[in-house]
Amino acid sequence: MHIHSRAVVYFDMIRRCGSIRAAARQLHVTASAVNRQLLLLEDEFGAPLFERLRSGLQLTAAGEAFARHVIHVLQDAKRLENELDALRGLRRGRVVMQLVAAGVISSMLPPLLQRMRERYPQIALQVDVSSVAQASDALLQGEADVLLGFVPRHPELTQCATARFDFGAVMAPTHPLATRRSLNFADCAAYPLILPTPQVTGTWNAVAPLLAALEQPPQVALEAGSIELMKEMAAAGVGISVQNRLGIERDLASGRLVLIPLTSPGGLYADLSIYVRAGRALPPAVDALVRMATEELVRLADQAT
Repeated sequence: MHIHSRAVVYFDMIRRCGSIRAAARQLHVTASAVNRQLLLLEDEFGAPLFERLRSGLQLTAAGEAFARHVIHVLQDAKRLENELDALRGLRRGRVVMQLVAAGVISSMLPPLLQRMRERYPQIALQVDVSSVAQASDALLQGEADVLLGFVPRHPELTQCATARFDFGAVMAPTHPLATRRSLNFADCAAYPLILPTPQVTGTWNAVAPLLAALEQPPQVALEAGSIELMKEMAAAGVGISVQNRLGIERDLASGRLVLIPLTSPGGLYADLSIYVRAGRALPPAVDALVRMATEELVRLADQAT
């Protein structure tokens, strides 16, 4: 079980091995995956963490400072992992999750809930699909434990993990634009569109500014408050929808749908995040669910890249 950032684990292994390739062998991943995590970490840190020498990688001053922090983090994580292992005998309890991202029902929830049931078979699990306002209020009122969705930051909620998912133009493989390598929204607006209603929060927030920027009103074939309905109507050839790949992976793999990347200044994406109420001491079962959900979120993000 991994209860800490993948980038932290990779950094620590590079530090101990002295090279990216050696670290990758120890981690049983590709060298490119390790290098990508290191580059992202250095970009976020704002400074190089290693000097690239012929003899291998050597910590910079910033890297040494970060390494001291990482050692403490991993030691604390190991202690917590042992404590969580001791909770296998947990007998009762209930965990309620608020979901504001219908696409993850097929992509993320089944493996997550299965793992939770295997580890805590006596814990009752409840998942409610809600709006952003309803889900946030349920957490703040103590009616729910965890929120998963395309939800903006809230001052009274703690963001435990987040991953970015790019939007694309989704259409049937027979659509005239289906062979394009990339599109902008104006290209799509020349054809009938399948648009989300504000109820589909993450997608609506991405599409609304694009609609406002069009010189002429588009032809709208359908407005839908359901990601599943948007997907089905796109597959039927009714029009183009704007979606990310969550919930349509099987349709893309089978060729029933195609997803063409959408170009937009500043990018076109939504952040899928896990939240709990700020300041809350999490019960063991809730803490375990959050950590398992974080691992699943990382897995989905890696598949999307």
